[in-house]
Amino acid sequence: MVLAEATVAEVPPRRAVRRRRFDIVGRVVKPALFTLCLLPLASLAWGWMHGSLGANPIEATTRTLGDWALQLLLLTLAVTPARQLTGWTGVMRLRRMLGLFAFSYAVLHVASYVILDQFFAWTAIWADVVKRRYITAGLAAFLLLLPLAVTSTSGWVKRLGAPVWRRLHRLVYPAAALAVLHHFWMVKADVQQPLVLAAALALLLGWRLIAALRRRGETQRMARATPSGKA
Repeated sequence: MVLAEATVAEVPPRRAVRRRRFDIVGRVVKPALFTLCLLPLASLAWGWMHGSLGANPIEATTRTLGDWALQLLLLTLAVTPARQLTGWTGVMRLRRMLGLFAFSYAVLHVASYVILDQFFAWTAIWADVVKRRYITAGLAAFLLLLPLAVTSTSGWVKRLGAPVWRRLHRLVYPAAALAVLHHFWMVKADVQQPLVLAAALALLLGWRLIAALRRRGETQRMARATPSGKA
């Protein structure tokens, strides 16, 4: 009897196991992902110090920052499908960090264009926005991402309310579409990478559309199955 009680006591409760898994995400996965997200910046810094960014380092810097902003944005959109496919809910804890890194790279991309490329020549910048469609699309994408980054904290979820917050953050879909369009229009010769990224976005948005249609269908079936007058 004593042995049985000791054996039962040694079995970790489910909550303890969940906390342990939670700690794995917080202590291992997040720091590793954080470090990986900083590697492109480290690579650019190394390139500037050693002069290995080519004949036009400013253009290389601006494009690299924009490429990583777009790729991280698509990776952020892939978090929910990854949870649905794998059943691993811990991956959702990585979404905010990925989204903020995507926005940070977008900020640096814009700053590189404004400061390094144009030297704060606001008249020339405005002329580019008006005349060059890829800059127009890129600026629109950045402006759509701005309120999402500002309201990314849990405090803003409480202030706005979850339904309003979710509707606001659906702006990420047109922002991603405009970012892909910005990238496609900017590339003049080799469009292979823009097409791959566009296909990835189409796949991610298609997944969400199918999931939404399924949820709507299930809701309608449940409504039809519920007898009238009963909850």
